Amino acid sequence: MKQYLVDAFTSRLFHGNQAAVCVPDCWPEDELMLQIAAENNLSETAFAVKTPRGYQIRWFTPRSEIDFCGHATLAAAYVIFNFLETELTQLRFESKAGELIVTRCGELITLNFPAYPLHATAVTDDLSAAVGVRVKEACAARDLLLVLEREEQVLNLRPDFARLAALRWPIIAVTAQGRDYDCVSRCFAPSLGINEDPVTGSTHCLITPYWCRTLGRSALKCYQASTRGGVLHTRLEQGRVIISGQAVLFAQSELMV
Repeated sequence: MKQYLVDAFTSRLFHGNQAAVCVPDCWPEDELMLQIAAENNLSETAFAVKTPRGYQIRWFTPRSEIDFCGHATLAAAYVIFNFLETELTQLRFESKAGELIVTRCGELITLNFPAYPLHATAVTDDLSAAVGVRVKEACAARDLLLVLEREEQVLNLRPDFARLAALRWPIIAVTAQGRDYDCVSRCFAPSLGINEDPVTGSTHCLITPYWCRTLGRSALKCYQASTRGGVLHTRLEQGRVIISGQAVLFAQSELMV
């Protein structure tokens, strides 16, 4: 089985978010896919299998399957567009998150994802203690979004990962309005075996509706301020979040399985 290692949401190697992409002829056993993901030890390994209408896609963290992943979808599309079906300009992925449409224009790949609804949730002492600073506002969907007062708080945050892992949300994001970008964020998923995710496309399906509403905008330039860092161009459109970004290939290999 061939595997590709891709840096997503970046135009430079060693930046953005790493994802492994496997495109087998048919579905491996779930246990094998989880073993491959654990061996890769990246935030996500994507598996995509061709169908008459496009591809089915599934995503695995080092510990478990996840229902939706943005950066690994971008990475899988990059692999298919550049190495497997180079004539294509549009892909359809069937997933647990529904049908995902991906297009490309030059080096830019655009993902059409469902927007998470914004549900306000109480700001508790436990939430502030987990992230280590006072939380201004909180919204919840699949993930939890914690809004901070200042960009510097996001950049300098040192959360308590054990406290974060005890929360009921798989991904906890912190965000604030930015200076050079419309918003900045960081995302943590210790319960999934990922203390900090470098660039998280799926959580921007929550970040984008929040900041579009707050800023009165329909399009944003977002920066995820992890050590690797990544830029996402997003817009809100008829209940969908449109996310654009680039990707680069780091390596390809043959798995001995």
